[in-house]
Amino acid sequence: MTFPPQFLDELRTRLPVSEVVGKKVRLTRKGREFSGLCPFHNEKTPSFTVNDDKAFYHCFGCGQHGDVISFVMETDGLSFPEAIERLASQAGLEVPQSSPEERERAKVRTTLYDVVEQVCAWYEEQLTQSGGRAAHAYLRERGFTEETIGRFRLGFAPDGRGRLLQAMEARGVRRDQLVEAGLLKMPADDGRGGGGEPRDYFFNRVIFPINDSRGRVIAFGGRILGDGQPKYLNSPETPLFHKGRSLYNFTMAREASRDAGTVIVAEGYTDVIALAQAGLPNAVAPLGTALTEDQMRLIWRIADEPVLCFDGDTAGERAALRAAERALPLLQPGKTLRFTALPSGEDPDTLIKARGAEGFRTLLAGAHHLVDVIWQSELSAASRDTPERRADLERRVNVRLAQIEDPGVKYHYQQTMRQRLRDLFFVARPAKGGKQQVRGRRDGPRRPELAPGLGPRGDIGAMKLQQERMLVAMLVNHPDLLHDSHEPLNEISLQSKDLDTLLKEILKHAVTMPVLDTRDLQRHLIENGYEIPLRQVLHTQVYRQASFAAPDATIADARAALDEILGKYRYRRERLAPDRIDATNELKDDNNETSSNKLLELVREESGAGSL
Repeated sequence: MTFPPQFLDELRTRLPVSEVVGKKVRLTRKGREFSGLCPFHNEKTPSFTVNDDKAFYHCFGCGQHGDVISFVMETDGLSFPEAIERLASQAGLEVPQSSPEERERAKVRTTLYDVVEQVCAWYEEQLTQSGGRAAHAYLRERGFTEETIGRFRLGFAPDGRGRLLQAMEARGVRRDQLVEAGLLKMPADDGRGGGGEPRDYFFNRVIFPINDSRGRVIAFGGRILGDGQPKYLNSPETPLFHKGRSLYNFTMAREASRDAGTVIVAEGYTDVIALAQAGLPNAVAPLGTALTEDQMRLIWRIADEPVLCFDGDTAGERAALRAAERALPLLQPGKTLRFTALPSGEDPDTLIKARGAEGFRTLLAGAHHLVDVIWQSELSAASRDTPERRADLERRVNVRLAQIEDPGVKYHYQQTMRQRLRDLFFVARPAKGGKQQVRGRRDGPRRPELAPGLGPRGDIGAMKLQQERMLVAMLVNHPDLLHDSHEPLNEISLQSKDLDTLLKEILKHAVTMPVLDTRDLQRHLIENGYEIPLRQVLHTQVYRQASFAAPDATIADARAALDEILGKYRYRRERLAPDRIDATNELKDDNNETSSNKLLELVREESGAGSL
């Protein structure tokens, strides 16, 4: 069975080698590559490497070498068609059915590569002819050197109908091949059985060749000389070229990204060329459209955090937001986008001339993260001066987060957004004496000078009671800990009945509130009859003995303390479990007071396993 080369290229693009190999081999990242123990021969020292940039694996021990398709064939014993079907299912692609027509189209595509290459060379020649002087002068006025013009194979499509057709037919290229490659267009039917002679798709334009991931020319972009619309024009969709799946300068940027560590996504051809000439060859550009999902996957093959560079105007902001929205469902651990906005009126070319390459790198270093772009877009969408509008902001943020498909990434986005919502909704209220008291995570409620029953009694029971108050105080003052540790906290039974009931109410309330604020939590507890135990918990003496429980403690200190408490609880339960089993069996064999008291003591000790 024969598969179209374009389909196989798309399959390899969508499935990085490390993703497929990583399901069978434990890989360790080493710079731009991965290494692991070879699955094809026994070895103790890793000699097997995977390179996503070059889309292959290689073993220096046994010499095995190949791509994702050959790996699945070798490791799973599949035929070529079977491997293709399995990989296509993973990539979400439909396997094209082989037919005589499809085989014929594959032959046409193979021929078209040669046709497009010949046309590219002809465009290059035209730039050096007398008719190309204006185009050449335009490129030099943009600051492009002869070396740069040659490296990017820039050319010129001369004016005048039939020039390209005449030149190509002299070289043996047929008219229908030029039409198929998107280089000639047939006039509309005039109703009398014909529409006249075909005309060149590009004329009187500076030409920018567009390559595929293998470096082959597959299409062109053209910039008109003088006035006229459209200013920029891309080749139409052809058997070789799909605009939403291609990127300008991808091949060069892939090589350069190894040293740069990232990829710059600019807006157009000349931006990319200006960056490359200034020493930043790791730049690509979409082809006249917003960045598509397929283009994002292509970029992530060579950089985990590409930087999208947009104009600093309203249109640039809209473009950045569209890219951010499209990226959310595709996010994977370590794979994201960053965004930087150019100063108003600047493009990469003018900015580099003004600040130099280092100035541009400084701008890139300050790029905003994807989470910041999403947050800011929702924050600026409407005011938040009423409870309803604040609730609407929270709803809109949650709608955004629901688009993230990877559970791990979604969880951390939720944590980040919850914290930002809590920090945003700080309020102030008049305190006694008319002074303003800021209410929020860091300040909390006023503390009474003395809470009843808090004084030290000097026994073990008092110590455990105080420790349990520390735990509850920490959770009330830092409620964001509840969502992280809800399940293990549910397993704890506090010895103080009042505090245990209070803890269960806190955990119950946390389930119903995706965003939990300390002020709202305290109000809920007071309204439900827990004011007295809450006052005993939120007290200066508790904070003096456990600074991590205080409202002004850092979230990092509070989380570290909670992790230690839960760790001790788990350890004690695991340590006591065998003794409890023995005591239970002993009570079954001999139901006397001694056996009963022994088991009861173990149960009591185990129930207090969460104590500090």
